Amino acid sequence: MKEINIFKPYLMRAPSYLGGKGMNEVTTKADKIYKLSSNENALGMSPKALQAVQDSTKNLHIYPDRTGERLQDALSDFYDNELSPAHFVPTNSGSETIEFIARAFLKEGTEAIICNPSFIPCKMFSDWNGAKVVDIPLKGENFDLDVAGILNAINENTRLVFLTSPNNPTGTYIPKAVIEDLIERVPSHVIIVFDEVYYHFADAADFTTALPFVKAGKQVIAVNSFSKTYGLAALRIGYAYSTPEIANYLRCFYRPFLINIIGLNAGIAALSDTEFINEIVDLVQRERARFYPVFEELNITYWKSQGNFVLFRPNIDPTVLIDRLLEDAGVMVRSAAGFGSPDCVRVTIGTTEANDAFFKGLRAILG
Repeated sequence: MKEINIFKPYLMRAPSYLGGKGMNEVTTKADKIYKLSSNENALGMSPKALQAVQDSTKNLHIYPDRTGERLQDALSDFYDNELSPAHFVPTNSGSETIEFIARAFLKEGTEAIICNPSFIPCKMFSDWNGAKVVDIPLKGENFDLDVAGILNAINENTRLVFLTSPNNPTGTYIPKAVIEDLIERVPSHVIIVFDEVYYHFADAADFTTALPFVKAGKQVIAVNSFSKTYGLAALRIGYAYSTPEIANYLRCFYRPFLINIIGLNAGIAALSDTEFINEIVDLVQRERARFYPVFEELNITYWKSQGNFVLFRPNIDPTVLIDRLLEDAGVMVRSAAGFGSPDCVRVTIGTTEANDAFFKGLRAILG
C-alpha cells in the first residue's frame, strides 16, 4: 500500500500570527515600562464591564448561556434597533469572527483577496482552509484602496474580499464613496468582509462603518471586537453583523456554550458604558494629534491615523529604534514587518504620561 499523507499541506504552510510581547517578557533600564505596542485601551477596561466580571465569578461552576442571544439583544439596542438581534453573531474575539468567516466560505479551489499592509489573520485563516490568497496591495504613499485591482482580480473562484477601515497598521481609512463603488461592482458570489474594530476612534467626515450597507441588504460582513474601545482584550469577546441569512449561516459554527459567561456579561455591560466610551475616544483623538508635530520636528514620515495608533517610518533601522526605545525609555512599540511594512513602526496612543515618555525617548534617539 502506498504511503498516504494524512496532513493537510496547506495548513502546515500557513503563516502563524505572533502577537506583541507582554510586559513580563521584556527588560529595560528605565524605571517604568509603557506598553504602546498592542493597541490596547489606555484607560484599562470599562468600569461597568469590570463590575460584571466580578459578579460573574460567583457561579463559575455553572455552564454559561447556551447561545449568545443576550448579547445579540444588547447589540441590537446599542445600534438603536437599526439592526435586529438576528443580524448579530457573537464570537470569542474579532479574530474568531474572521476564522468563522473563512471556514464558512473558503475551501480548496476558492480564493480570497487581501490588501496589504493588513492584519495577518485574514491571510492566515484563508490559508488554513486551503484557499488561494491574492494580495492587491494598498496603493502609493497614502495606502489607498486599489478598487480597480480588486475588481480585476475577482474571478469565479473568489469568495471573500477582506477590507479594514480604519486599517491596522496604517491607520488609514476607506472613504464611504470608495466602498460604495466597490460593493456595487462586485459579483453576487463575492462577500465583502469589513473589519471595523477601530471605528470608534475615527473622525473623518467621509468615514463609514458597514452599517448602511448591511441595512441595505448587501453581502457585507462587519467584524468587531471588545478589545480596543472597551478594554476587554483578555476576555476575547467580539461579534459580526451581516444580513440575517449570512449571520444565521455563520452561527452554524457555534459549539455548545460558545461564549464564556464572563466575556458575555462583560460585553453586555460594556455596551452601555457610554461615559467610558466617550472618555477613551476623547483621549485617543486628543493625544493622537500630539504625535504629528513631534514626527515633523524629527523629520519622520508618518500617516495621520483614524485608529488608536500611528504608523511611522523612522530614519534609522526600525529594529534598532524599537530596541533602544525599550532599553532607554521603557517604551514598547511594534514593528510593522509582520503586517507587510518592514520599514515601519506602529505606536499605540497611550496616556499623556506614556506618550510623553515616547516623545522623550524618540527625541533622545533621533533628535
